[in-house]
Amino acid sequence: MKKIFVAGISTNVGKTIISAILTEYLQADYWKPIQTGSVEGRDLQTVKDLVSNDKSQFFEESYLFSQPYSPHYAAILDNQSVDIQRISSPKTDNNLIIEGAGGLFVPLNGKELLIDLIPKIADEVILVCSEYLGSINHTLLSIEALQNRKIPIKGLIFNGDFFADNQQFILNYSQIFNLGHIPKLENISKENINKMGKYLHF
Repeated sequence: MKKIFVAGISTNVGKTIISAILTEYLQADYWKPIQTGSVEGRDLQTVKDLVSNDKSQFFEESYLFSQPYSPHYAAILDNQSVDIQRISSPKTDNNLIIEGAGGLFVPLNGKELLIDLIPKIADEVILVCSEYLGSINHTLLSIEALQNRKIPIKGLIFNGDFFADNQQFILNYSQIFNLGHIPKLENISKENINKMGKYLHF
């Protein structure tokens, strides 16, 4: 069984939706160790509401902060601090989907980044890519950062509208496996999340 960390090339690239699709497709368990912006809702609840199978378990966050900022600042606003030594992946005999918060270099505290936490709690990374001006740069920098730290990359998932030429350049240049291209979802529902598994290549 694998602990798979779902990372994004930036914030708002669709990590939660991709995590829901992976959780449903693999009938895996789900965990988001650090959640900010809980006043606007929790990704834990979003994924739980979108998953249909009865095998997946959903684990509570290690840190839950109210304001929608990077973890280090959200923690300050809630008079807390993030200690990555206190974060341990939940015990399960199932595959575990672990959703990150923001991009790889988002700060968790005054000296540590999200990428510092990944090797402690996960076996490999799936990198979620979304199309916007600068996304090629962000994708290749994210790949290089993971490779420099010898963190295994299972593959890339392209989320939403993506120019074929840009996608092909990223794949050719990086030589990272393409796990799938999820089309833009106009209606996010259990039924549609369940259907998205056909676009994955595992």
